[in-house]
Amino acid sequence: MPQAFLIMHIGNAELDHVAASAIVPALVACGLDPKRVDKHNKGGLLKTEIIDFIETSDIIVADLTHERPNCYLEIGYVMGVDKFRNLILTVREDHFPESENFKKGGPKIHFDLAGYDILAWHPGDIDGFRMELEKRIRRRLAMIAPPPEATAAPLESDWFADQRALADEGMKKTSRIAYMELSFALASRTEQFSLPALNKAAQTAPIHTFGWPIAVYLTREDLRPRPRADGVVAEVIPERRESYDFWALRRNGDFYWRGSLFEDERRPGDLFFDTRIVRVTEALLYCGRLYAALEQDRQRVVTVTVRHVGLKGRSLSCANQNRLIHARDTSHENESAVSFSVRLEQLETDLVPLVKSVVAPMLALFDFFELNDQIYEELVNNFVAGKV
Repeated sequence: MPQAFLIMHIGNAELDHVAASAIVPALVACGLDPKRVDKHNKGGLLKTEIIDFIETSDIIVADLTHERPNCYLEIGYVMGVDKFRNLILTVREDHFPESENFKKGGPKIHFDLAGYDILAWHPGDIDGFRMELEKRIRRRLAMIAPPPEATAAPLESDWFADQRALADEGMKKTSRIAYMELSFALASRTEQFSLPALNKAAQTAPIHTFGWPIAVYLTREDLRPRPRADGVVAEVIPERRESYDFWALRRNGDFYWRGSLFEDERRPGDLFFDTRIVRVTEALLYCGRLYAALEQDRQRVVTVTVRHVGLKGRSLSCANQNRLIHARDTSHENESAVSFSVRLEQLETDLVPLVKSVVAPMLALFDFFELNDQIYEELVNNFVAGKV
């Protein structure tokens, strides 16, 4: 099992509680074996054992609370052996001068580390600290992981072509012609999932933040998913026939979804750049949730294609009227499609750049329109936090 090393003030009751309730559980949740020199030394020279823990650990969590000289010394050694990418710094929040709990003359972060990204924890929110620390550990593991050896799975197969043909026929029953389309395929597709397992994954994976989720799972008799010999399929056509949803989940894990554009229910003829960012964010998170529900390893490679059709003649605008957009540029191209292959864990750790890689080429079709990275980060992070 990969190893982690915890640098902290030893023998302090509060720090022991934080370690036991937050730091150690976060490391274990990420598949790491946490080590502390006071609990896992082998009876040798402490200095030698600390050096060994630092040099052999994949992740090093160093807590700066109480300004312990030994902690700063060990952090200096971590940097000296070029393992800064493996290092995550934490501290009690009252060590920041801008904290309302900061005490002049009290413990603080030394100036030589004050400029680094340090995760603060508050004694009253240890659970929140644990969750945020786990996210940082996963992001750091993704950064230092070697490139995957798995070969990307091809998305051009008869099965995907068959689903597109079914969706084409289904959309003819509605008043919509523009849509967003998703295709997912796991690398090395050798297993065969049971129909109940597929059905359960499809039921738990949708995200309801936006309101009407991607790959919506309904229980009404005429709209609920149906079992097929090769998997599970659902087609949702409301009585007014003003929207369309179709998804299919194959027994080898292949997934296909098509949904009409939300914009056509609000302002037909427009494309909302903020809605597209939100929907692509939802799509990538859905992918991760779907395969997590199917108990796939986070190192597994998935190939993703996101396709938008029906762009020609649309004007670029924004669903949120508080965001100013001066140009209402029109697309002369009808389609935008982006494919990429990533490890499943990267759908979370690299979420913002992945969303931008899908949306930016589509927005550029509207007279080279571009958004700055802050807008992508804001919209993606808001969605992750449950806000649209």
